[in-house]
Amino acid sequence: MSKRSCRLASVIAGTTSAILIAVFAPALAAVALQFGPAEYFSLMVLGLIASIVMASGPLLHALGMILVGLLLGMAGTDVNSAVPRYTFGMPLLSDGLDFVVIAMGIFGLGEIIANLEDEADRSVMTKRVTGLMPSRQDWKRILAPILRGTALGSLLGILPGGGAALASFGSYSLEKKFAKHPEEFGKGAIEGVAGPESANNAGAQTSFIPMLTLGLPSNSVIALMIGAMIIQGIQPGPSVMTEQPTLFWGLIASMWIGNAMLLVLNLPLIGLWVRMIAIPYNFLFPIIIVFCAIGVFSVNNNAFDVYMMAIFGVVGYVFRKLDAEPAPLLLAFILGPMMEEFLRRTLLFSKGDPSVFITRPVSAGLLIVAAVLLVAVLLPAVRKGREKAFQEE
Repeated sequence: MSKRSCRLASVIAGTTSAILIAVFAPALAAVALQFGPAEYFSLMVLGLIASIVMASGPLLHALGMILVGLLLGMAGTDVNSAVPRYTFGMPLLSDGLDFVVIAMGIFGLGEIIANLEDEADRSVMTKRVTGLMPSRQDWKRILAPILRGTALGSLLGILPGGGAALASFGSYSLEKKFAKHPEEFGKGAIEGVAGPESANNAGAQTSFIPMLTLGLPSNSVIALMIGAMIIQGIQPGPSVMTEQPTLFWGLIASMWIGNAMLLVLNLPLIGLWVRMIAIPYNFLFPIIIVFCAIGVFSVNNNAFDVYMMAIFGVVGYVFRKLDAEPAPLLLAFILGPMMEEFLRRTLLFSKGDPSVFITRPVSAGLLIVAAVLLVAVLLPAVRKGREKAFQEE
């Protein structure tokens, strides 16, 4: 039932986000013409503050994850001075760490280590699975998570450095806060499936908006698409919708076709996918590790990345034991290098005057929104509510 619900949630969110792109992307393209390095920097600051607000648990943990992510993002070669930073004398780190390595390690291997620690968590359902179609009661439970996941995914997809992965983790944390029975999460709670699946699809599709309006990649996949467009003589940015309308509307149409195919291909095969949960965990976790290693190795064809994934797997396990949510770390890791570059550009153009961030209207507006969010989450009542909800989980 959860599998079929997640497919329906994906289609609903994907269709909604495609409509949002068609409606709002042209207007955002006009606003994007006013964006300079200062505005880009302020937008990314807003994204980091938003990740702190959405994170569960103590604020200090979320802030710590942001700082760790920024430090990891600085590893590699400085683009301006060509000086290696935080490479510890290892040439393999000269290009920096890869997002896939960190994500696979922290969320993949870290979760496996945590599951192996507790024998009770290894049990799987072996009975025959029935009742795959959502009932009326199921729809009552998943409708609000779908709407929240679609809204959150659409927002995180628009933010540079957001996207599907962070939207899924953010939605899962959000649903745990809204859930009447948060103890069911991690044990098949339908809300914990419908919300993240909606956020995943919405974030994946609205992540095209930064590419089409700002010319910014929000993840590695979009970066590859930007490279392909440049090779074809198309410059991503505000001019795409005016100079290449066929490309823009063709992209929107392909999203709707893709969502229709998702529904057609997945619903008849749900029974097959669901039966995979009957595989005993002592057979399943080695398969997961192998696929994680293959995926990480295939990115750069480098065995060093596999070793780094193993290290971050231990790090992810430590984060789990410390109740530190790693989603803000991933966002900071993606945004950190871009923030540094835009900060340098801004200070270079302003001859070192930092007041440019508040004298430019759009930049000042974004920073004001970030400040309001930060002040709101620092209020004693809000902090106590977050910590109480986290302890109940």
